[in-house]
Amino acid sequence: MNSSRHADTLNDAFTKNFISFTFCVIINCINGSFVYIYHKSEDLQQDSRYVLYIHLVINDMIMLTLTVTLQILTYTIPLSFSPCCILLLIIVTSNKNSPLNLAGMAVERYIAVCHPFLHTHMCTVHRAYALIALIWSISFVPAITDVIIILATQPRSFFSKSYLCYPSFVYNTPHHEVHSVLVQVLLFSFVFLTLLITYLKVVCTARAISASNQASAKNARNTIFLHGIQLLLCMLSYFSPIINLIMLSIWPNDRTKIFFCTFLFTSVFPRLLSPLIYGVRDQKFSSRLKLYFCCNFRKSVE
Repeated sequence: MNSSRHADTLNDAFTKNFISFTFCVIINCINGSFVYIYHKSEDLQQDSRYVLYIHLVINDMIMLTLTVTLQILTYTIPLSFSPCCILLLIIVTSNKNSPLNLAGMAVERYIAVCHPFLHTHMCTVHRAYALIALIWSISFVPAITDVIIILATQPRSFFSKSYLCYPSFVYNTPHHEVHSVLVQVLLFSFVFLTLLITYLKVVCTARAISASNQASAKNARNTIFLHGIQLLLCMLSYFSPIINLIMLSIWPNDRTKIFFCTFLFTSVFPRLLSPLIYGVRDQKFSSRLKLYFCCNFRKSVE
């Protein structure tokens, strides 16, 4: 979220909000097309791989929509603690969902390649939905902990004021700093190790299996590798304060522009990666997406 509203002119504020809103609509339309294809295809709904993928896409849509909405609200309507807290609760939870979902998708690909006979029994649709529920539960714990710390440490007058609804402004106690660092380190370490181990396991298995399964192993290996790249991009939002400090040391007079650019590249653009990295390169999704748009184009021409 862009935290520089007080230093922006009216023209700058309108431009930033217009750019954020435009990118939000474009990215959500692209992601929404994948959600539409998924819900129109019964076979995709019966595959745990696509259940986890669509959850990642929907989660990114929720996070992007609320993040841009919150940015616009900070320029237009002063927010009290309660609505700000609710928005931050959902945004922080959905933000932590993405890396955990990537880890789950990597494990599913590992089982499909390294234990193909167990895949049908272990990676069912019901278990995929159970994993999604577990992901939301785990991600909700750090988010609600931030709120509990505020309730326990701040006086009553704190909750009656209006705030610039940005995590570092609302959650600004030393306890929040320790909690934030601890959660980020644990989350990043767990997901990174999961991706690394599954990638190495798939690579080792690919060398031992028959030539007929080499293509499947190669696709799984590439998918997990791309998950790793996507993880690093998703984690950029955690490093945005450091990026801002570095950029401000180089261009100290462009504070608001730096904050806004960092917001776009760490919070907005990564939400486009799910369909581009995973959906477009998947044969089932890409073929049905092309068929869908071709049919609509023909109908519009006719």
